[in-house]
Amino acid sequence: MTGNANKAAEVAAFFKGSVEVTHVSLDLPEYRSNDVGEIARGKAKYAYSQLKTPIIVDDTGLFIDALKGFPGPYAAYVLQSIGNAGILKLMESQPDRKARFITAIAFADGRGVHVFKGTIEGQITFTPRGNAGFGYDPIFDIGGKTLAEIPLEEKSRISHRARALAAFHDWFVHEYQPAPDTNG
Repeated sequence: MTGNANKAAEVAAFFKGSVEVTHVSLDLPEYRSNDVGEIARGKAKYAYSQLKTPIIVDDTGLFIDALKGFPGPYAAYVLQSIGNAGILKLMESQPDRKARFITAIAFADGRGVHVFKGTIEGQITFTPRGNAGFGYDPIFDIGGKTLAEIPLEEKSRISHRARALAAFHDWFVHEYQPAPDTNG
């Protein structure tokens, strides 16, 4: 469940047909927390209450060390308001470029919500690079390439979202037991 078609495509690419992915868009209340896991949990619980079907929801934060973790869980708002150019401006005089993305995937069904996290460490670039990806991908470097310079198939294996999805997938395939159908 996301309003971002790019995220839905990345999730579908990750699962490559092993789990059926259907993109659903739903207006959600704004949840606030310093923990992306708690935000994802709130969104999943709300989405399940509205749709009454098992669902996954994600939330992602960009945490930049030199900026004391900013923008953190407010990454989407910051991207919308000041964009990558604004982040690069804030980082102009910063020698420490370390940053991390943290994604939380929350799965909700009739029995509750389970949260799975994934993290990827990297650095903020000095200038945007690459044509692929979305969001902060052009300014987030891992191992000499930005996420925008990495093809979607490779990104779908190594990203923060991929790591959270892998944890979810392992649990879903090996441990999840669907709730009994009570609709008759």
